[in-house]
Amino acid sequence: MIAPPFLKSGDTIAIVAPARKISPQELEPAINMFESWGLKVLLGEHVYAIDNQFAGSDDMRRLDFQKMLDDSNVKAIIAARGGYGCVRIIDDLNFSAFKANPKWIIGYSDITVFHSHVIKNFKIETLHAVMPINFPQQSYSDQATESLRKALFGEKLQYSFNHNSTLYRIGESIAPVVGGNLSILYNLSGTSSALVTKDKILFIEDLDEYLYHIDRMMMNLKRNGVLSDLKGLIVGGMTDMKDNVVPFGRSAEEIIMDAVKDYDYPVCFNFQAGHIKNNLALFIGKEARLQVTEAKISLEYQ
Repeated sequence: MIAPPFLKSGDTIAIVAPARKISPQELEPAINMFESWGLKVLLGEHVYAIDNQFAGSDDMRRLDFQKMLDDSNVKAIIAARGGYGCVRIIDDLNFSAFKANPKWIIGYSDITVFHSHVIKNFKIETLHAVMPINFPQQSYSDQATESLRKALFGEKLQYSFNHNSTLYRIGESIAPVVGGNLSILYNLSGTSSALVTKDKILFIEDLDEYLYHIDRMMMNLKRNGVLSDLKGLIVGGMTDMKDNVVPFGRSAEEIIMDAVKDYDYPVCFNFQAGHIKNNLALFIGKEARLQVTEAKISLEYQ
């Protein structure tokens, strides 16, 4: 895998809105924080555009993203927020300049489209991390934004948590971390952006899904062979899950554990990443050591 250069004071980070719309008031805290880190902030021309739920038309969103991919002065591109829309522009983007001069692409949720596409087609690392819509309103950072700062500036990422679930499988492995939002990974199956997971540590998370949808998606991944040759499985926030009047009968964590019961790699739940407040940064494509013991979960990037 190819790692883009880490940032330094004076570098430029671009904010674009490839999916749902956002307002100037929602972006202000992130702009202030990036500047406090010594970065220059460049906004996409159409970042505040509105087309129903989208941040402008497909062409507007694509043009903004393309400009930042092509601009050699831009060292990182962060999506203002997720929602839905990235899959509508991914096939019309030209990554030639990006391949020649890699830069960090940052975000989570719908931005999983870019993570998966870039890892599969160009083998360039990306950053699954908090987006401007989630930045704290005050001038100080929280754990999520601090982990993003550390990642961007090349400081070591190392996490350790006590188990917050009775479900886990003990083990240790060293492999690249890939993945993102489960619904998006499921949606990308069979496309040119579909994730390759053989000999990888897979990270998944999701928000606001029916439990039977979680089961459907996990069965799809299992039948596609996505789950069979992993080196590990990290499950982040499975947030605000929904059920039908007739209960499905299992939690999201139980559904996922059942889908991987036939394998022997380490598995952990409630990792602090995803649609949660403490959305810690993860390098996508970078090798890490995952350790799951009876007491804790540890992830250390190599």
